Amino acid sequence: MARRPNTTLEEREKSKRIGALRGLAPFLAPYRGMVFLAFCALVLTAGVSLMLPLAVRRVVDGFETESVTLLDDYFAAALAITALLALGTGMRYYLVTRLGERVVADIRKAVFDRMIGMSPAFFERILTGEVLSRITTDTTLILSVIGSSVSVALRNFLIFLGGMVLLLVTSAKLTGLVLLLVPAVIVPIILLGRRLRALSRENQDWIASSSGSASEALLSVQAVQAFTNEAPTRRSFSDVTEKSFVAAKRRISTRAMMTVIVIFLIFSGVVGVLWIGARDVRAGDMSVGELVQFVIYSVMVAGAVGALSEIWGELQRAAGATERLVELLSAEDAVKDPETPQTLPTPVRGELVFDNVTFHYPTRPDQSALSGINVTIKAGETVALVGPSGAGKSTIIQLLLRFYDPQSGRILLDGTPLNAVARDEFRKFMALVPQDPVIFADTARENIRFGRPDATDAEVEAAARAAHAHEFLAKLPDGYDSYVGERGVMLSGGQKQRIAIARAILRDAPVLLLDEATSALDAESERAVQIAVDDMAATRTTLIVAHRLATVKKADRILVFEDGQIVAEGTHDALVAQDGLYARLARLQFTEGLAAE
Repeated sequence: MARRPNTTLEEREKSKRIGALRGLAPFLAPYRGMVFLAFCALVLTAGVSLMLPLAVRRVVDGFETESVTLLDDYFAAALAITALLALGTGMRYYLVTRLGERVVADIRKAVFDRMIGMSPAFFERILTGEVLSRITTDTTLILSVIGSSVSVALRNFLIFLGGMVLLLVTSAKLTGLVLLLVPAVIVPIILLGRRLRALSRENQDWIASSSGSASEALLSVQAVQAFTNEAPTRRSFSDVTEKSFVAAKRRISTRAMMTVIVIFLIFSGVVGVLWIGARDVRAGDMSVGELVQFVIYSVMVAGAVGALSEIWGELQRAAGATERLVELLSAEDAVKDPETPQTLPTPVRGELVFDNVTFHYPTRPDQSALSGINVTIKAGETVALVGPSGAGKSTIIQLLLRFYDPQSGRILLDGTPLNAVARDEFRKFMALVPQDPVIFADTARENIRFGRPDATDAEVEAAARAAHAHEFLAKLPDGYDSYVGERGVMLSGGQKQRIAIARAILRDAPVLLLDEATSALDAESERAVQIAVDDMAATRTTLIVAHRLATVKKADRILVFEDGQIVAEGTHDALVAQDGLYARLARLQFTEGLAAE
């Protein structure tokens, strides 16, 4: 089903303000010099353009003079003005286009930098594809404005003002008649412009929604095909894309209507005024050169007004795009670093404390994922978290990495609250192996090196051997330098998991977080990896989240979770003897193994 863009009425109202373009000011500020030079080139080209009709008038009236030399001088002056116009236009194009590319590159980097640091709670409210659409499609609109529309608009505005003054100088009578046309032209621009602004924002919202839908489907293409959902997925994408087209069609129709009305009114008025001017020439009230000069200025002013009406539509689209980007840049994150962060005591030992922690996910405010959790994990201790799905085990990992903050209670690392330390500071001392390993579209070597970017090739290979990954990596076409495809599509689930474990081994952090780290491994690989994990756990604080209880039997302590609470804790043997939830889970998973013992 097509997703309606995340746009409120309040946002729609805001998009009516062209002032949203002020959001570009911080990005233009560092390039004031380039902006000034571009403005100078723009003024030069506008001024030279306004001089051309004067030169033409001299040339036309020069035909009536007997001085050939004077006529030659008029033509030479006209040629010099033309050369100056060409030079100024080239300078303006270079400076403005370069400025546009530079500013848009800065905006893209700023938005990406902001988004890559946002907590997972933010992405529960917006599709990743929509964010990508704003970074690409919306910035392209801004590029067209900064790199073209704004300079053209300013140039036409200057030509309009200068042209009106020179029209007045040429013929006050005819200029007065021209001014009577202004209200007739401005009214449709204002009325239709309001509708155009709202339609422009709606069009951009649907484009973003279309990108989000496509991104979601393509990232899950195997699931789509496995469940033969290609047809419904195609229909869903087609529906949202068609809605984007319909919104664009309404915007285009409105703008076309505005262009037709404005151009007709302008040039009809100019024709009428020129008819009166022609009669004045016949009556001897003005020269042919003056009429030609007035005609040219009239066309220039009319063209400037027409161009401004079209550019106004572009500016409104860019205002909507700017507004959407500023929304991302100013988005409030539920998880923030402290203004004056504390430092962790050195060396980091890895003691973890959950002090009366209660937490619910932002999208499920009425359902507690964790309730009143109190637990201390000593430095170097290996603790396993077990329990049914949805009991809160993985939530512990999420909170330890401070992807979310608890609604109440504290989480401490070596006695320091996590929310008092910068996130990138304490996360350096944690290594994560997630349930769904993240593999990047790069080589196997660089995927492992992601755990510690400054690691040598030898250290990467040593980590791979420890994770039981060296054997299969060595058999790849280019060994460790083999490209593994987007999201590791060229690897099996077990191979991806072993690369993720190698990455964690390479990080060599005092706190190791294993979230179903061996769930995709075969029995032989799991045994080898378990040996590597045991070796790591001997010198680290280790949290193991697991459904398969065979992987947690050697833990120093096992915490049993149910409905967001710890309902039992102890060693494997002690918990089996209690005959509670853990014992029931154990009987279900390896009754034969227990009997053999």
